[in-house]
Amino acid sequence: MSIVLQTVPLGFQWATADPFLFCVHHLDFYPAGDGNFGPQASLAGRNIGNDFEPKDGWRMYHGSTVPGFPEHPHRGFETITFARRGYIDHSDSMGAAARFGRGDVQWMTAGSGVVHSEMFPLLSAEGENTVELFQIWMNLPAADKMVEPHFTMLWDEHIPRRVHTDAAGAASTVTVIAGRYEGLTPPTPPPASWASRTEADAAIWHVVMAPGATLELPGAAGNDTTRVLYVFEGSVAVDGESAAKDTGVVVEPTAKVPLVAGAQGAEMLLLQSRPIGEPVARYGPFVMNTEAEIEQAFNDYRATQFGGWPWDRSDPVHGSDAARFARHATGRIERPGIDPAQADGAPAAKSS
Repeated sequence: MSIVLQTVPLGFQWATADPFLFCVHHLDFYPAGDGNFGPQASLAGRNIGNDFEPKDGWRMYHGSTVPGFPEHPHRGFETITFARRGYIDHSDSMGAAARFGRGDVQWMTAGSGVVHSEMFPLLSAEGENTVELFQIWMNLPAADKMVEPHFTMLWDEHIPRRVHTDAAGAASTVTVIAGRYEGLTPPTPPPASWASRTEADAAIWHVVMAPGATLELPGAAGNDTTRVLYVFEGSVAVDGESAAKDTGVVVEPTAKVPLVAGAQGAEMLLLQSRPIGEPVARYGPFVMNTEAEIEQAFNDYRATQFGGWPWDRSDPVHGSDAARFARHATGRIERPGIDPAQADGAPAAKSS
């Protein structure tokens, strides 16, 4: 019997299984920047403030000058942002900020409530500013929904990868964002994350296969784990069953997964976890267990703004310097490749 349990077509928002709530692959071929971190192009004909239809290969999303997502609230879950190309500027109601991209991952626990913005600054005025990222929402158990907000940076330099070369010399690369893979262990998720629990059996792997390459992924630990392979580029045969671009493939959890890439190669994202198995109530930016808790989230946000917005604009951008950094709510400065303990007190990029 095939290990493939189900295949599903992928739209703009991918279907997910508990504890994953949401997954979107953003790929925008932005033109040169205009000097104010927006596109050097006319915005005429776009639904500014809600521009999700690709025009000329890119979208403004909720941005009006800079593409991206100006200040908005969250409660009760986590956002995992895997930035493959371009840059993302994070700012939040705790006063924290970050610029990350080029393979970095930001893992944010919204917990009891946070307001943040995610902007895509177009730094180059000379050429294209392609931005590619995955945005994943992961639920929190009821016991952790009201924890203090927190974010962790998984810098590209610290995310493990394994390159496999098959008998024919074709290469496959597995990037390990969460979960162990053949002895590789990625940086630790935030402490309250469902993925930080061993029993969750959670994994997030990004897989790139050369044309015709063969690869076998190891099985998960438990029979109650859900595993989905999202094929978003090229095509692949999963245990002999073909999966074209924009196909989700649900596989037997504990089985090894034999893959053969198609003539154009293949690129996919694996999301895996045991379910939390609790009721889910969600409305817009809030994910709780009951409708009463959703109503309370709106009431709390109206009353407190989750701490208020300390920035002078709804879409802060952290200057023209392409250096990646994170400034945490405690004031601690973090940069890729630098021991955070040695980086305290270093100047952060300024908002502009």
